[in-house]
Amino acid sequence: MTEVAPGVFRLGSHIVNWYVVKDGDALTAVDAGLPAFGDALEGDLGAHDLDPGRVEAVVLTHSDGDHTGLATRFKEAGARVLIHSDDAGTLAKPGPKSGDAAPLKLLPHLWRPALWRFFGYMARRGGGKPPRVEADATFADGDVLDVPGRPRVLYTPGHTKGHSALLLEDRGVLFVGDSLCTWNPLTGSRAPQLMPHPFNEDNGECVSSLDAIAGADAGVLLPGHGDPWHGSPARAAERAQAAAT
Repeated sequence: MTEVAPGVFRLGSHIVNWYVVKDGDALTAVDAGLPAFGDALEGDLGAHDLDPGRVEAVVLTHSDGDHTGLATRFKEAGARVLIHSDDAGTLAKPGPKSGDAAPLKLLPHLWRPALWRFFGYMARRGGGKPPRVEADATFADGDVLDVPGRPRVLYTPGHTKGHSALLLEDRGVLFVGDSLCTWNPLTGSRAPQLMPHPFNEDNGECVSSLDAIAGADAGVLLPGHGDPWHGSPARAAERAQAAAT
């Protein structure tokens, strides 16, 4: 666990990240990692004098199981769970993706060692059984959420129907979820790029959503997979666009 921006803490690993935002004594979790991350939760937060019981909200960039693993735990402790309205259904009833991310689309890539490392990491940490979570509230593009840190929603569909990035305007921090990654689960390459095509429900929308990323006023981009990107969101989006063509 590291502080990657003032009052913003990264947990998990470069394979699967999630984050905690500190606002006074209150906390917001941005995404919720994998279920097994709960084993180290108290120790990780305690090392920075943070109390898991202070998590008032879990704001999810999307409904994939590697982003929702601790949502139920926080919800049972009193936190509210928030997600874009278009992903609330798959949060409550997880299932295989459709469209460009239909499971059969992965078959040509099964020879890749990085993919097996990714799936093995996920499976060992409970990613194969995502929790069913009922959202307490939903949000839409442009909303400023009434949770600690007050992130602004940037709608970035493609990876899922309701995928959204979250901007901490006063800190210049953009949580990009899986609209970008800096570590590719298929190839292991490390640079700003879209998630692999077979992971995205609509690759065309993923490319279009780069415009929302590029227009954000931030100096740090925090992805769901890979290390933080320090620099211009426009430059990160440009690199992702080039890699996608």
